[in-house]
Amino acid sequence: MAAAARIPPQARPYYSEPLTNLHERSTAHSGGANPAPAAWQPRRRLSVNTAIFAIATALSRVAGLVREIVAAGYFGTGKAASAFTLASQIPNLLSNLFAQAALSAAFVPVFTDLLQQGRRREAFRLASTLLWIILLGLGALTALGILLAGLILPTLSSTSFAGGIAATLTQIMFPVVLLLGLTGLLVGVLQSYDEFTIPALAPVVWNLVILLLLVVLHNQFGSGKGIYAYAVAWLVGTAVQLAMIGSALRRIDFRLDFQLDWHDPRVRQVFVLMLPVTIGLGIVNLDALINSVFGQLVNSNGPRAIQFAFLIYMLPQGIFSVAVSTVLFPTLSRQAARRDPAAMRHTLGNGMRQINLLLIPAAAGMIVLARPIVQLVFQHGEFTAYSTHLTALALFWFAWSLPFAGLNLLLTRTFFALQRPWIPTQLAAINIAVDIVLSVGLYKPLGIQGLVIGTAVANIVMTYLQVRRMRIGFGGRLEGAQTAMITARIAVAAIVTGAVARGVWAALSAEAGGSFAGRLLAVVVAVGAAGAFYAWATLSMRIPEARQIERLIRDRLRAGGLA
Repeated sequence: MAAAARIPPQARPYYSEPLTNLHERSTAHSGGANPAPAAWQPRRRLSVNTAIFAIATALSRVAGLVREIVAAGYFGTGKAASAFTLASQIPNLLSNLFAQAALSAAFVPVFTDLLQQGRRREAFRLASTLLWIILLGLGALTALGILLAGLILPTLSSTSFAGGIAATLTQIMFPVVLLLGLTGLLVGVLQSYDEFTIPALAPVVWNLVILLLLVVLHNQFGSGKGIYAYAVAWLVGTAVQLAMIGSALRRIDFRLDFQLDWHDPRVRQVFVLMLPVTIGLGIVNLDALINSVFGQLVNSNGPRAIQFAFLIYMLPQGIFSVAVSTVLFPTLSRQAARRDPAAMRHTLGNGMRQINLLLIPAAAGMIVLARPIVQLVFQHGEFTAYSTHLTALALFWFAWSLPFAGLNLLLTRTFFALQRPWIPTQLAAINIAVDIVLSVGLYKPLGIQGLVIGTAVANIVMTYLQVRRMRIGFGGRLEGAQTAMITARIAVAAIVTGAVARGVWAALSAEAGGSFAGRLLAVVVAVGAAGAFYAWATLSMRIPEARQIERLIRDRLRAGGLA
């Protein structure tokens, strides 16, 4: 006790003295038995949940990419498209700050803790109260946002930016803030019960609804106003997604109460946790806004080109790191509630190695095939060779930060599970400061490349700071040596894999020519050959996380009678 008292609070382990005391109280409360009700136990293994979520997320990302390909053909990277980019970022930023991501990150640990103690009725009462607060608070914010958008954005009109169009688009899409707030809360409830399938499939439906409405409506708004169809499609798709999530609550017999208990201490606890999460997410999400603002200063194509590159960059990010982090978050929250640091260290270490296993080769592939990928995916209609050039430059530099961004997501979720949200918030402030300094210093000499380099370097710095702080919190033990050794082997395999991808693409593109079919063949075969080589290399190196994936695939094939 005396020794612990001399340690500065910021340097103390997350589990020093409180671990024993809280564990003893938990055991005494339950009579030595596990207090969690049977219905709350995980219904699937984490690996299966991760695979399900990854597959559904892959479908969503592919659908989203198709949606953007169609939009690129309709609108290119011109003034209207850049206005849409800014208009969509405003409600998305607010929904992340005050609703979806922030609320889920603060709500899940508290809700999970109540379930872990067998206090199901109190957990549901908490969710009901928060739902009514969201309806009232975000409903008012939505009304205010619609009014202010019509007053402020038209004043930003210039030769390279259509402020009037951006205002109308923002007004159409602002109700998304309220809809995503409700969706975020209900998704948190489902994930606390290890229900990941519907939350993972809902974005697929969201993208498909937007795609369908975009195709049907883009000619219905008159000449030069087709971009409004895109905004309407976003709004309708978000409403359909909320309805789909709401219907999934029947799986856990969740029932909302018509009550608003302002005095519930758990409500205050959620909002106390939300404050640093909101600030941190606001700081991080400023990155996209910074890229859009400085992108306009480069040229009128800049914001949209960066966004198109970001969409490709987010494909492996969403499939792998988002899947791993989302599925592990409730598990980490349960382990934190039980005060089980050994289990948390193992879960976190395994998650970090899985992310590295999947994202490092993806980054290598993007680095060597940035231009062929962008050309294949986007270059048609109004999306010109110049648009391809700008987008490929952005994608090349985004790719360097891919594994670091994935690790950041998992580490941030771990801090949230520990109910220590101020730590990643403070580190995010350093992250954005690095980004702003580099963006201001590099956008003039390097253009779009300078903006994305700022983002990449900031992600690398953020990863270093989060790992360092997490290691301090766990008393210097974080499976660091094992993770570093395995990551080094992964990096070697990824470098060779990138060379294989580039070599196969170069050989095939020279033979197949510049037609769409030729470009498609060259990229698909190059990616397939590189993927096969990487799988062989990591299994030959006996990387444990690769063996985990191999066993999962074999188990699924046997279950389906295919092996």
